[in-house]
Amino acid sequence: MGKQSGAEVFRITGARQGLAEDVRGRQRRYVISMSVRTVSVIAAAALWNVERYVAIVGLALGVLLPYIAVVIANAGRENTPSLPSTFVPAPARPALGAAPVAGHAEPGPAADQAFRAADPQGHS
Repeated sequence: MGKQSGAEVFRITGARQGLAEDVRGRQRRYVISMSVRTVSVIAAAALWNVERYVAIVGLALGVLLPYIAVVIANAGRENTPSLPSTFVPAPARPALGAAPVAGHAEPGPAADQAFRAADPQGHS
């Protein structure tokens, strides 16, 4: 079974594009930006005595585009498309209060009186 030429291929997974395709795309963007730089530098040289402001803009593009082209070319691969998460978090369990300790009762008015020391000066 051979491949059919001209057959349309559908991407059915969320997989990234291939490495060769990614490199080819980054090279294409770099060549395009360097071509724009070359044209802008040539235009700056040609228009320097005719239209000085346009020549300065072309010169600025000629200076800035190499940095921008390298940053774009080295930006790396694209992020994987967001797929639905297969992680299902565990349901939150309510926190339980502390268990009462055996032998100790809740402090009440009688227990509160037992812990008070008598005031030697008679203050209440």
